[in-house]
Amino acid sequence: MNCSQLITETDQIYPGMDREDASVLVVGMGATGLSVAHFLAAQAIRVMVVDSRKNPPELEALQSLLSSSDLSAGDFSAEFFDRATHIVVSPGVSLDLPELVAARAAGKVVLGDIDLFFCQINEPVIAITGSNGKSTVTTLVGLMAEKSGRKVAVGGNLGRPALDLLREQNIDLYVLELSSFQLDSCELLDAKVATVLNVTEDHLDRYVGFGGYLDSKKRVFNGTGVMVLNRDDPQVMAMGLADRSIITFGLSKPEAGHYGIAEFEGESWFFKDEQFLLPVRKLKIKGHHNQANALAALALGESVGLPMQPMLAVLSEFKGLDHRMQWVAEIDGVEWINDSKATNVGACQAALDGLSGKVVLIAGGDGKGADFSPLVEVVRGRVKAAILTGKDAKKMAQILSPVTEVINVADMHEAVLSAAELAEVGDTVLLSPACASLDQYSSYQARGNRFVEAVEGLVR
Repeated sequence: MNCSQLITETDQIYPGMDREDASVLVVGMGATGLSVAHFLAAQAIRVMVVDSRKNPPELEALQSLLSSSDLSAGDFSAEFFDRATHIVVSPGVSLDLPELVAARAAGKVVLGDIDLFFCQINEPVIAITGSNGKSTVTTLVGLMAEKSGRKVAVGGNLGRPALDLLREQNIDLYVLELSSFQLDSCELLDAKVATVLNVTEDHLDRYVGFGGYLDSKKRVFNGTGVMVLNRDDPQVMAMGLADRSIITFGLSKPEAGHYGIAEFEGESWFFKDEQFLLPVRKLKIKGHHNQANALAALALGESVGLPMQPMLAVLSEFKGLDHRMQWVAEIDGVEWINDSKATNVGACQAALDGLSGKVVLIAGGDGKGADFSPLVEVVRGRVKAAILTGKDAKKMAQILSPVTEVINVADMHEAVLSAAELAEVGDTVLLSPACASLDQYSSYQARGNRFVEAVEGLVR
C-alpha cells in the first residue's frame, strides 16, 4: 500500500501509527515541533513534546495546546521517551542524540515531519535542497506555479513547516525546501521532481565528514521522480541514477533536453535545447549563482507541467529575497549589499564571484568546522580588505591575511564603520559571512538587519 493511502484506507496516518494506540513524542519545541503537535492533536493522537532548552521558542503556544503533563522543557525526560511508541524529531535535533539512539535500539520508530507529510498527500511535490540557493529557487518555483494558475503551497525549511501546509484547501502542487537535517530522517519521501542545487562543505559540526553530508543531500532523490542535476557540480552529477529521468542545468550551452546559457550575437541567453528563452540581462538577481538558480527553477517547473512563458515572466520580475545578495544602499558611490544568508564558504564564494570591481568583505561568525581555504583564490586580487568578526574571525584571518588586508572588529556596527572608511567610489561593501550567525545573533536575519541598520546610520 502506498503510504498516502493509509489515511483513507486504514486508521493509520503513518505505517504502524494508529489513532487508538499511538503515543507520539515530539522532540523540539520550535516551529516544526509545534506544527507536528498541532497536526497530531487534530488527528486525536496522544502527543507529548520535550525540549532540552528551558525557554524554547514555542513553549507558550504548546502550553495552550497540550496538558502540562505532556510537556517537558529543560531536559529530555526519560519517562517521555519510555511512554512513546513513535518519536518525531525536529530538524535541529541530531539523530545521534543518546536518547534517540537508545529509542531506536529499543525498537521505537524515529521519524521526521516530512515523512508524516508525505503520508497525507497524493498531490505532486517539488523537493529542493542544496548547500546554497534553496530559498531562492523554492520561491521562484512557487511564484512560477502561481503565475501559471496552479494552487500551490510553499514551505518546509522556508516559511511554514510542511505539515502546516495541509491546512490549505484544494492544493494541487507542493514546493518544499528541505535542509540536510530534514532529509536525515526521511524514508518515505517520493517527490515528483527533486534537485540538489549544489554541494559545498557545510554543517561539518553535525556530520562525520563531507561524505556524511553528501549522503544526507542524496536522500532527496528517494523514490522514482525526475532528478534535476547541476552539471557544473561533479558531486551532484555523481548522484544521477541510470533508471531515472534526468534534466541538467548549467552555465554552458545545453544538450538536447537540458538547460543552460549560450552566446548569440554578443549577448548571453538562457537556453533549453536550441530554444532561446530569455536574455540573461533580464534577470534582476545578479551573479552566476543566480543564473544557475534560474535555470534550476525552469527545469523543476517544466517537470510538473508549468508553461514556459509564465515562468520566464517570473524570472524577469523577481527581485530576490532579503539577506540574499540584497541591495541595501549606494552611499557616496559605494554599493552596500546584504548577503547574511551566506552561512557557509560556498555561498560566500558565489557572492564574490558574482560581483565586479573591488570589494570590502565583512565576514565571520561560527564556521561550523568548515575549511576557509577555498576563499583564498576568490579573495585574492578582488577583496581589498576583509573585516572579520565573531567566533571564528581569528581562524579566518589566518587563512586570508596572506592575500588581503584583514581587520578584526567586535561587532557589526564597528564593521560597517571600518568598511565605510576603506571603500572608495566604485567599490562594493559585501556582508557575506561564510559562517552561521548564532555565536552573536538569534538568526542570519537578525545579523542582516543589524547590517542594514548600521548602513542606514551612515546617512543619518
